[in-house]
Amino acid sequence: MGSWGTALATTAARAGCETRIWGRRPDLAKAMAETGQNPDHLPGIDLPATLRPTSDLREALDNTEAVLLVTPSHTLRDVARSMREFLPEGVPLALCCKGIERGTGYLLSHVVEEELPGHPVGALSGPTFATETALGHPTAATVAFNFTHHDRIEPEKAPAARLALTMQTDAFRPYISDDLVGVEVGGAVKNVIAIACGMMTGAGFAENTRAALITRGMDEMKFLAEALGGRRETVTGLAGAGDLTLTCSSTTSRNMALGTQLGRGMARDECFDGKPVVVEGEVNAVSVVDLARRLGVRMPICEAVHAVLHEGAPLTATFQQLWAAPIEGEPRALDLLLHPHEGDPA
Repeated sequence: MGSWGTALATTAARAGCETRIWGRRPDLAKAMAETGQNPDHLPGIDLPATLRPTSDLREALDNTEAVLLVTPSHTLRDVARSMREFLPEGVPLALCCKGIERGTGYLLSHVVEEELPGHPVGALSGPTFATETALGHPTAATVAFNFTHHDRIEPEKAPAARLALTMQTDAFRPYISDDLVGVEVGGAVKNVIAIACGMMTGAGFAENTRAALITRGMDEMKFLAEALGGRRETVTGLAGAGDLTLTCSSTTSRNMALGTQLGRGMARDECFDGKPVVVEGEVNAVSVVDLARRLGVRMPICEAVHAVLHEGAPLTATFQQLWAAPIEGEPRALDLLLHPHEGDPA
């Protein structure tokens, strides 16, 4: 029952849905039921009276019509597996966590499909901070499912459309997409790029540097999405450019905050006042870089973050090497420009 799960459950309840929120901790479920707030993760924000917290997974899934999966990405497989005996047949599942499974290189939708076959699997993603969403500030996100032939004939009956209509409120506006791969890749990669932006901000680099990292980071998203069968235009939408811009612009993001603290010279165990905070971009730097290498996709910013976090590379020198790399063309111009080390112009 983290901040984002609570914010989404609050949104669904405000939209008129009978909503249950599940977490492993009975003490937190009890506190939420008694106080009408999530004291650990969204203190001071009143939850709808119709929202029912529970630590009983059977109760949470009883007769449910849709499930939002908001568990940390590295625990997703275990949580999905534990749902098997309780989940009603054919219920659509929407991923609200972001990442790529370490070791397998699987997108999280594939992880869920393996553990819970027979269920439509999609994702809800976009530029969304939990506190702002829970407070009812205007927020937009993308709901993506792969469309079947039938979904294209009657799109209003597609899982993406039904979930979007279910979640919509005066303040929460979902948009529909059929590019699940593009949406998932955008969410996974942006966390790594946000750490890079934080590192450069903390190290004292200026706004020019951050703008360059955001722009070139979005290109890395596009390259990986295309390599996996997604569309680059998806990466320019809410789940890509929108989420990346928000995350790289505020230390409200754990990814940006971690990078900023490391950029200031703090050791990893000193960050977040020494608390054991899970940062998705830190976890996913390994899986993103590993997948990119397998696919032959060049992602130098993600490689730099990986080198600093997991290989002990010096932070400032590693990022300065990005600016010392050979001149290259921007995407779609590569066939027009000759690499300066490949020969003289004709």
